[in-house]
Amino acid sequence: MNSDSSTTDSSTSNNITSWSNRHSIIAMTVAIAFAIITFLITRPSISAIDASPVSGLISLKAAARESVDYAVALTDGKPTLIEFYADWCTTCQAIAPTLQALKSDYGDRIDFVMLDIDDPQWREPIAAFKATGVPQLNFLDADGAPVETLIGKVPKSVLDQYLNRLLQFS
Repeated sequence: MNSDSSTTDSSTSNNITSWSNRHSIIAMTVAIAFAIITFLITRPSISAIDASPVSGLISLKAAARESVDYAVALTDGKPTLIEFYADWCTTCQAIAPTLQALKSDYGDRIDFVMLDIDDPQWREPIAAFKATGVPQLNFLDADGAPVETLIGKVPKSVLDQYLNRLLQFS
């Protein structure tokens, strides 16, 4: 009987261990599923990630690299938008994607120029356009004459209106 009793005890112990292992696996699966669902529901949206300071600086630098040379813009007979900016300016970083989108829409008809106020080579245009705050956006007609100046963060819809007017006057 000892043999039967130990077999039964062993079998019961195996069943309990097997049941306990299954229970642990189910509990872990539920916990992992809960964690994944929670992450997907609470993660930041793409637009919030795009608005980070690092991505703003990257957008600003990319826009500066792709901008039309200042001397070319003044002589090619196209209307021009000059942005006076600084790398450290968070508002400049925030509007960089907006200006890039507008450049995609208007870049074939309007020159987009970016001048870093911290770069000594731009002292003369900074003084000529009285750039005292950043971002400062100067709109020039096709002859290079100033039409309008805006300072600070400007909504895309307003910039769109100014660019359309700039095209009408040029």
